[in-house]
Amino acid sequence: HNVQDAERALDTMNFTDIKGRPCRIMWSQRDPSLRKSGVGNVFVRNLAPSVDNKGLSDTFSVFGNILSCKVATDENGNSKG
Repeated sequence: HNVQDAERALDTMNFTDIKGRPCRIMWSQRDPSLRKSGVGNVFVRNLAPSVDNKGLSDTFSVFGNILSCKVATDENGNSKG
């Protein structure tokens, strides 16, 4: 396994449906101090109901590498905005 394969998987497979649910692929950060530092976290509110995980990721990817991206949803899978 190598970095190029991982990057290709991120680019081609992220957010594809697997058994009716979008698959999320992201880099793993093993250093707990970096994971808990809060550096780089962005919270977005008042999203249009039509914005999904892929749309949000695509929108912000122009600003840099997105490690993880998730739209908060209710128990019915509807965006909380």
